[in-house]
Amino acid sequence: MTVSAFQLEGKSVLISGAGGGIGAVLVRTFADAGAQITGTDQTLAMLDHLDLEQKLAFDLSDVDVTSAAIRAHIEHFGAPDIVISNAGYTRAERLEDVTDANWQSEMAINLNGVYAMTAPIVDAMARRGSGSLVFISSVNGLAHYGNPAYAAAKAGMIAYAKAIAVERGGSGVRTNVICPGSVRTSAWDHRLVENPHLLDNVLPHYPLGRLVTPQEVANAALFLASPMASGITGTVVPVDGGLTAGNLRFVSDVLGAARPQG
Repeated sequence: MTVSAFQLEGKSVLISGAGGGIGAVLVRTFADAGAQITGTDQTLAMLDHLDLEQKLAFDLSDVDVTSAAIRAHIEHFGAPDIVISNAGYTRAERLEDVTDANWQSEMAINLNGVYAMTAPIVDAMARRGSGSLVFISSVNGLAHYGNPAYAAAKAGMIAYAKAIAVERGGSGVRTNVICPGSVRTSAWDHRLVENPHLLDNVLPHYPLGRLVTPQEVANAALFLASPMASGITGTVVPVDGGLTAGNLRFVSDVLGAARPQG
């Protein structure tokens, strides 16, 4: 199936976190499908390398600034046809590492800020009678893989998306969620420099035996946002190399070790 089959010519798309590794690929993928892209990030400088119709800068952790920026954008340009809520942030931690400040920070960026950005758009979409949103959550919102505060925020994002799907579906608004596993972006580079064997511990947990790519996340987002998925709303789609399908390490270590020899 070619990208043109998704028929996004002339559609307006707002992509948050557009300057990041996944965000830049989302921008390119939707632009290739004919969409007109508004990109958002913390600063305009983070968007300099992207070819965008419009650029917005705001910090998701400041809900008042975020909401005001989005409302002003809607007033001038109308609600976008599609929103890809991609921006997010986390730190590697376990429960014993979580502080009150860390918890508040994760919630502010990954949940409260996401709500502040999308709620005005959802209202405008519902008044118009059409719209599609795709939230980039995480496998951490489906099961525990560490990062407790981030996981709680991403689980909250899934619940929020389902609320929109159920309560605004009758107004023509569709909402779906993508839950990536580990994505091979440049964020891994410094970690692999520090520990070249890091993936030796990571990859055995993934049935596909590799990390997913930003393009694979973007492909799923393009499908869910497009008319090709017109009957799909309220779904959660893991793009995770099979991580959430089952425990490959358990199968290998426990059942493999128990297999009779000879």
